[in-house]
Amino acid sequence: MTLLYKSKAFLLFLITISALTSFITCQSPTYSYHYCLGPDNDTATAGYKSNLTDVLDSISSKASNDSFYNDSLNGIYSLFLCRGDVSSDVCQDCVSNATQTLTQRCPSDKSAVIWYDQCMLRYSNINFFGLVRLLPGVLMWNTLNDTSPDEGTIGAQGLIFSLVDHAPYTENMFETKEMVVGNGPDRRYGLVQCSRDLNVSACSSCLRDLLDQTENCCIEKRGWRILTPSCYIRYEMYQFYEQPSAPPPENEAGDGKGGNSTRKTIIIIVSSLAGVFVSVLVGFFFLYYSSLVRKRRQEGEGTSQVILLRSCQGSKRADLMEAGIHLSDEDHSGELHHINLATIQSATNNFSRGNKLGEGGFGPVYKGKMPNGKEIAVKRLSLKSSQGLEEFKNEVKLIFKLQHKNLVRLLGYCLEEEEKLLIYEYMANTSLDAFLFDPEKCKVLDWEKRSNIINGTARGLQYLHEDSRLKIIHRDLKASNVLLDDDMNPKISDFGTARIFAGNQIEANTERVVGTYGYMAPEYALEGLFSNKSDVYSFGILTLEILSGKKNRGFYHQDCGQSLITYAWQLWNDGRGLELIDSNIADGCPIDDVVRWIHIALLCVQDDPALRPTMSSVILMLGSRSVNLPQPSSPPYSAARFVTTSDLSSTTQTETGILTSDQSSTTAAS
Repeated sequence: MTLLYKSKAFLLFLITISALTSFITCQSPTYSYHYCLGPDNDTATAGYKSNLTDVLDSISSKASNDSFYNDSLNGIYSLFLCRGDVSSDVCQDCVSNATQTLTQRCPSDKSAVIWYDQCMLRYSNINFFGLVRLLPGVLMWNTLNDTSPDEGTIGAQGLIFSLVDHAPYTENMFETKEMVVGNGPDRRYGLVQCSRDLNVSACSSCLRDLLDQTENCCIEKRGWRILTPSCYIRYEMYQFYEQPSAPPPENEAGDGKGGNSTRKTIIIIVSSLAGVFVSVLVGFFFLYYSSLVRKRRQEGEGTSQVILLRSCQGSKRADLMEAGIHLSDEDHSGELHHINLATIQSATNNFSRGNKLGEGGFGPVYKGKMPNGKEIAVKRLSLKSSQGLEEFKNEVKLIFKLQHKNLVRLLGYCLEEEEKLLIYEYMANTSLDAFLFDPEKCKVLDWEKRSNIINGTARGLQYLHEDSRLKIIHRDLKASNVLLDDDMNPKISDFGTARIFAGNQIEANTERVVGTYGYMAPEYALEGLFSNKSDVYSFGILTLEILSGKKNRGFYHQDCGQSLITYAWQLWNDGRGLELIDSNIADGCPIDDVVRWIHIALLCVQDDPALRPTMSSVILMLGSRSVNLPQPSSPPYSAARFVTTSDLSSTTQTETGILTSDQSSTTAAS
């Protein structure tokens, strides 16, 4: 009796320890990101909100029995997906939290998605079942690099590739795997999962698309994850998922004979003692493991991205998602990141007049100083202009994907409250026009500097047209959009009006002509046709301005016509090209080279786009005297004749610093 009583006490103690262990190991849902995707002009009606509440209540109730569920009700499509390793209790808790959070944060939106570490939930008034959706998406990574970059990088690629290959064919489209790095104790952990409304082919396609993204940003990082509505990938240096449960032991077959009570009691006691001992060990292990995981996360996992991305709210954020802008990297390892409004306000002295560098067609530009002492230039787009938002989206979408020494570097952006801000590296030497057209500063631009500016600008354009991942037409190349760094190296800026061309696309047409008259190619100014040859034309104008020191806009010569082009062509055709050369460099430049470069510029500004060279040909002609130059055609007219001779620039200060833009560059009707 005493032994039996003690065995019951031990069993009670075992239950207590097991409950404690369960409490220790219980996971609380960890919020990651959410996006409210309903546009402001398409907010949910009262009826929709009521139906949505019913849908979310219904779907939340399913999480106690299923790790995935999708359904449609009253025109609302919804699903949840719990991570393949979490328990049903954790799944239900996570989905319940997700529904409450979306109800609070997206009360008037017809579509939304939210991610937790343990689950994902989404809904929409559009049927998305079975379709791969990568947007909106979030790319997060640890800002520190792997401690074993070579072995870690190779291992990470192999680990994730194997998961991506295998996961689509598993029952739950979920897979985890760990890997030992080298011969040491270090391990790496990976997880991939697809939403189970996808088929095998769609799941595989989704994961491989995400895998392509990681190669450009974070394969050498200590940890990273990509979250999308249809699938996700995660890689860490610590174990962030639950290990699969061990299979239960098989029941031993009895011999059919009753054992004596003493033997049964001993078995109970021994089993209870063993259970208690194991439970205590498990409890201490999980306490230690939890503290270890917390320590590793504190040491390595970057959380600043959560704060940064959550600061972009509402439909403007959805607009950025549609444009493919979701990347954030706090240490700016070649990628774009968000900078909060309070930091920018402090850096610019709350956009004070004393910090203002200039005024452009889309808004003013301010000089700022970050807390670490780094100087920046802040382009503040018009608060209410929808055109300003379009320029903002366009510039962010384009420039963060471009890396070239002759293109200005975008450090970050801010989209908070009503502000639309672009943050660039600051150029102490401001823009080319501040030197070239100033009677005193122009003397700083000797032949060596001018030739370097021409060559650098040409290389930047060639990169945009031919060598970048995107084929980009700038559409507004001019002296004020060429910035100069401390060494007077040129950097092309202002991509707000730029356009991306598809692989085989050679030209496009627009009813809304944007740019600056005097730099526009005739076919663009008059018919809205633009191509890479439009930029070549602008480059030719810019080259003539640099060599002559004269502005094309507003130029008038009584004997040789009303434009710099006709004046230059007339002098060159008469064998008097050296008369065009700026007197500030005439005595210190190789005359033959300058006259040859005038010839090249005239080839660029021919009225027929087909006759203009490509930028790669221009670079070849600039760098080699052995290349024979064709005869340029005479200019029958110039786009400059269609504007007044007054300078319409709205730049009010010479220290423009960054991105000064003429008022005429906003819109010019064809």
